[in-house]
Amino acid sequence: MSKPDVLAVAKLHPFYLKALQSVYAVHERTHLTDPAAFVELAPRIVGIAASGESVVTSELLAQLPNARVLSVFGVGYDGIDVSAANALGIAVTHTPDVLTEDVADLALGLLLSVARRIPQADSYVRAGRWPEGPVELGQKVSGARLGLVGLGRIGQAIARRASAFGMKVAYTARNAKPDSGYDFYPTAAALAAQVDFLVVITPGGASTQHLINADVLAALGPKAYLINVARGSVVDETALVKALQTGQIAGAALDVFAHEPNVPAELLHLTNVVLTPHMASATVQTRQAMADLAFANMQAGIAGQKLLTPVPECTLGA
Repeated sequence: MSKPDVLAVAKLHPFYLKALQSVYAVHERTHLTDPAAFVELAPRIVGIAASGESVVTSELLAQLPNARVLSVFGVGYDGIDVSAANALGIAVTHTPDVLTEDVADLALGLLLSVARRIPQADSYVRAGRWPEGPVELGQKVSGARLGLVGLGRIGQAIARRASAFGMKVAYTARNAKPDSGYDFYPTAAALAAQVDFLVVITPGGASTQHLINADVLAALGPKAYLINVARGSVVDETALVKALQTGQIAGAALDVFAHEPNVPAELLHLTNVVLTPHMASATVQTRQAMADLAFANMQAGIAGQKLLTPVPECTLGA
């Protein structure tokens, strides 16, 4: 008996792909690699597997009349046309919560790395330069002022870690959260003017495109740092490069970029930045948990059962 057909619209993590292949016939990006074969395949597709970086348009969804679920391996889904999926009866799911702690861990790791110049110090030792004298001084983290652009699950987890360092936490978000116990600022610029470290952890998409712009960076100032573990689209990279090159801000630590995996060449040559390859959730334990949840959502959606973690905008199968 043949396996049900699932379309992978991105290169899937091996954990997720292995789980899917145990139950389904997985067609990896056939819509891109073999458009002619996809025309025949499309009516057989009952599920769509995506990553957090996938772009799934209404045009593609419309070609899949029997698809029941689109299961995203990741918490972000700003490239998915959820409205079109709802209209076509395709449930959209993602993998929140299971990666919260890892992303918060890396946010603090990046903050410490850029403030204390840990990568630069490592290179200094490896290059045999220690006998020349002490490495350049870093900036103190304990007791500093932290601003969070976003106070969702991950933002709150970062705040808890920062509080353990004795940091004073403030935030901006679409709505104030009086019960949080943290100071609220109505805009990112107003927040940036009051902090030593600005951590971006807000969803991507049109509503947050270039939220961190030249005005916000100017407000942040020459003694403060930007850390981005959200989406590359949230930061105006051109404005950021200029701010870093001119000393308008002290430095930046970035896990995400606007055109991944391509990173602006200017960033590669700056010594006041720390760069990582979108790895905030990249631990064995968390990637396995993400794969398990994405697979469970796929199975539930195809079987017409209650979804474990639909995206908030999903109107189907919740």
